[in-house]
Amino acid sequence: MTAKSLHSAAQRTAAAESSSPAPLFDRLRPVLPECASVSDAGELTIGGVLVSTLAEEFGTPLHVYDEDGLRRQMRRFAQGLHDRRPGSEVLFASKSAPIVGMYQLAAEEGLSVDVAGGGELQLALAAGVPAERLYLHGNAKTDDELRMALDAGVGTIIVDNENELDRLDRLLVCPQRLLLRVIPGIDAETHASQATGGHRSKFGFPIPSLPGVLERIRNRPLMQLDGVHLHIGSQILGLEQFVQAVETIATVGSFPVYDIGGGLGVQYALDEPGPEVEQYLDAITEAAARTLPEGARLLIEPGRSVVARAGITLYRTVAVKRGKATFVAVDGGMADQLDVALTGQHYEPILAERLNEAPAESVQLVGRQCESGDLLVDGAVMPPAQVDDLVALATTGAYSYTFSNNYNGALKPAVVFVRNGRARLVTARESYAELLALHAPALAAG
Repeated sequence: MTAKSLHSAAQRTAAAESSSPAPLFDRLRPVLPECASVSDAGELTIGGVLVSTLAEEFGTPLHVYDEDGLRRQMRRFAQGLHDRRPGSEVLFASKSAPIVGMYQLAAEEGLSVDVAGGGELQLALAAGVPAERLYLHGNAKTDDELRMALDAGVGTIIVDNENELDRLDRLLVCPQRLLLRVIPGIDAETHASQATGGHRSKFGFPIPSLPGVLERIRNRPLMQLDGVHLHIGSQILGLEQFVQAVETIATVGSFPVYDIGGGLGVQYALDEPGPEVEQYLDAITEAAARTLPEGARLLIEPGRSVVARAGITLYRTVAVKRGKATFVAVDGGMADQLDVALTGQHYEPILAERLNEAPAESVQLVGRQCESGDLLVDGAVMPPAQVDDLVALATTGAYSYTFSNNYNGALKPAVVFVRNGRARLVTARESYAELLALHAPALAAG
């Protein structure tokens, strides 16, 4: 063993003697998957599997999901809404994690699914989600996407604008259930890019335009209007805004169905707790009981709040630079964790094999993409990092895979589900051959 290794071992031993794994893990528990634990040696486990085992078998960067945690959260929404307002429906907002394995889980747990665009529609159908349980979203659906949905027998199309009604006028050959998306005029307290319900939103019909739109639909026998839809935004922590959404949608008329969208926020930072599912369901169903017609179906579309906490992302430390600032660079970055750059989202970083060591320094946890904005965590407080350490970012189950890209030729990470001590690959790591395949015309021409 080298002098450096001996020194590192001595540091770890001293830290272990002065600290226990439990306090640090317990502090992190609110942002870790439900089925996370810590070994006696201080290593993070998910679903009974050591993170070092996952990294060795599947490589890094790696998106890891606690499957039991996912299923429990799906059941909380589905059973909780049914108990409070029978006949209502939970739609999984699949843009948060468009992964075939995730669609399969949602369908198995009794959730319907909302899809936005042809790609998500194809993923859901490939996963075996019944077409009649699909809801098609989008503010700019093309003819091809609408044909694809109609040919597949998609249950409901959420209509966004008059031009979409023109397209459906041309394309419909049999009755099709519709919801109308309306602009509620609610400026949600969230990042500007995630607010979708204000008066300047690109999504939906202005409420004053509805009488004319409704009259047009009444004269189209193939357009079967079930009701109305709204969505105020994403990562919203204030329940009163969802109550306001229910109260607003109740004013647009009497319908069999009211879809109030999703947007329930989750806890990312230890000092910023989010609402519990039960609190959210209480708030919206009590508002629905006061304001919506008796017997009307209430639809909700949780995405982030279903999958975020259940996921972590594993990285391997590649370089550590200590100077005026300390930079810890990992083998991923904004190519697989773009939400940080887009919204400034904070994640809790963990030296995943060293939970028995006390945090000792503040570092810039950075990625490997050629961009100064590739900063995963600003001021990450961790034990002194070393090359080859495993770093986990907590609560990355939502939008991480969604926003994966090939910046600097990065390969999109693999996705694994872990349960009862076993890991299963649900999305393979992209290969260089697959990266090059789309460039085959240029290669052939060369």
